[in-house]
Amino acid sequence: MRHTLLLYIVLMLCIPATSFAHGSDTGSYVRIEKQTIRLINIDGNKRTRRSILIREMSVNEGDKVSRQKMEETAELNRKRLMNLSLFSEVVVRTIPVNDTVVDWYITVRELWPILPEVTLKLADRNFNVWWNEQNHDIRRANLGVTMKHRNFRGNREELSATVQVGYTQKFGLEYFRPFIDKKQQNGLGASFFLSQNEETFYITDSNKLRFVKHPGKYIIRQFEAAALYVHRPGYANRHTIEARYRDFKVDDTIVKLNSDYYKNGSKELQLLEFTYRYDLNEVDNWNYPLNGLKVVGHAIVRAGIKGFDFQSMINAELGHFKRFGRKWMLAEIFRGRLTLPDEQPYTFRYAMGINSEYVRGYEYYVIDGSQYGLLRSNLKYELLNTAIRNFPIKFLAVIPIRVYPKLFVDVGYGANRFGGNSFLNNKGLVGYGAGIDVISIYDFKFRLEYAWNHMGQKGLFLHLNSE
Repeated sequence: MRHTLLLYIVLMLCIPATSFAHGSDTGSYVRIEKQTIRLINIDGNKRTRRSILIREMSVNEGDKVSRQKMEETAELNRKRLMNLSLFSEVVVRTIPVNDTVVDWYITVRELWPILPEVTLKLADRNFNVWWNEQNHDIRRANLGVTMKHRNFRGNREELSATVQVGYTQKFGLEYFRPFIDKKQQNGLGASFFLSQNEETFYITDSNKLRFVKHPGKYIIRQFEAAALYVHRPGYANRHTIEARYRDFKVDDTIVKLNSDYYKNGSKELQLLEFTYRYDLNEVDNWNYPLNGLKVVGHAIVRAGIKGFDFQSMINAELGHFKRFGRKWMLAEIFRGRLTLPDEQPYTFRYAMGINSEYVRGYEYYVIDGSQYGLLRSNLKYELLNTAIRNFPIKFLAVIPIRVYPKLFVDVGYGANRFGGNSFLNNKGLVGYGAGIDVISIYDFKFRLEYAWNHMGQKGLFLHLNSE
């Protein structure tokens, strides 16, 4: 009897208390581990096909989910649908049918899919360069209109045409179909762009870009045509293979000022570019992540036809984002590039200072080089997370507004074996400061940052993109 009682006590200690739930009125216990999602009802998707939305979700009708993780799973799928950038709001409600069965009711508010995108973009690398170094010359701005259908035929197909006037004259067409098969794993796309400028930079001098201009005469023309194939076996992983033809022509003026602009003093550059890209998306929001892991890798091979020989390049971006507590977030972002061979035409030797690759506090400088590494660290606080509702425009009925004050530290290094008079090449760079990010609808991002660099310089910097 004593041994039987001891065995009973051991068994009770080994069985988790959470694996039991109250059953009938008699006070008996019923073991319930998982609940079945009987129904997924989606409402509000007047354009977007149901199959497209189900493809993005981690569950389907008939799947079983742990009771303890049901709300967490619902929130995960709400974020996945928001990441499509098709909706201003997604609400997921879990309705119990009984102890073992639940229904999901999902309500979405679709954004207007063909809203014209009117952009006023500066030709310079950032707002501060344009305002202070280029004397806020409005002639250095580009006015563009893109007619883009984000959800063509309800299949998330993207079809767009771009016309741009101003500093850079540009015309382009793009088409992308994410799924061409029943399993929704394979997609195709194509694009071409033609652009021309009366002014362009031709060399880097003391970590500054130097420009040349011929009013009334285009001194650089660029044409690109590309085709791509996308394989997406699951939600988080994406593989892209792209083939691109590039043809650039410059005026004699540029070659006379910098004979290394293209190869061997050539006025024309023609090449074929083959790219493999891998994306790992394990973040809550791809456009502005606050939690999770983000990985982007490029392997690029360029084969010259004219004015160029050969280049192989590996680009990597790794972002780790972590929430701790309800309001605090930590972000670590690494970007880097390795290139072989080192000796390349000037037009392919930029490292940091262009696009998103720069150490904050060095926005006024350009660092040339074949290799570079950049690490950004951010500590953020969620000051505001709200939405303007019942806005008197049908497809802007909900406008989210999020505000994040932050502290940051950046370090970077650009390797350049060609020498020259640029004093920041081949040196460790450190920038730090404080700022605030504002995030809203249609992937709108506004960053205001006050930064110091290792030379003791400081300034207030404005950016309209992500970190």
